[in-house]
Amino acid sequence: MNSLADLARTARRLQAVSLAKSGYGRKRLPALLFFTDPARTPDPEAAMARLPRGAGVVFRGFGATDSLAQGRRLATLARRRGLVFFVGADVGLAVALNADGVHLPERLAGRAGLQRALRRRFRLTAAAHGLPAVLKVTRGGIDGVVISPIFPSQSASAGKPLGAAAFARLVRASPAPVYALGGVNARSARRLQTSGAMGLAAVEALAVNSPRADAPPILG
Repeated sequence: MNSLADLARTARRLQAVSLAKSGYGRKRLPALLFFTDPARTPDPEAAMARLPRGAGVVFRGFGATDSLAQGRRLATLARRRGLVFFVGADVGLAVALNADGVHLPERLAGRAGLQRALRRRFRLTAAAHGLPAVLKVTRGGIDGVVISPIFPSQSASAGKPLGAAAFARLVRASPAPVYALGGVNARSARRLQTSGAMGLAAVEALAVNSPRADAPPILG
């Protein structure tokens, strides 16, 4: 079984159902997002080489001294493979890399003025971890909100998982399209098929060195 292919198919099905009900929001977003992490995805290039065209990559440099150099490599690969390239948190880096989008952490995403300024140039997603945050971060008109953690996660910063039912309630309450992040893999994603989410996001499930991912690439 190719778990990455299964995850991508589930993401596309979710997006198709979401679009049938509400259409695209402000800007078209990928169905599947890969979040890089220095510790949990040590080889992001290999992971990106396996993603389907049209998937998204959120590059998170976390202020590392080589963020610009690494970001250039990943941005070049993303363009070559037809991936949508986001930069996490660092707007200056996103500008320098001519990124397609910016992903804002919850602490920054509530600034409506910042969101409006960024949306003139970028596709814009933001993180949220509960209903108050969802409502706050969507006030500035973001294109999509990434809610986490849905299931138990290996992230050191992950809080108590929401579960599929609570996540579905947040999807219904959100003014913006929603992604599921946190413990999302081919198996757990099946529990989200009726959630109303417009896509899936993952870290380790898309990493080549992870037992949650398989080696063969996804074609198309």
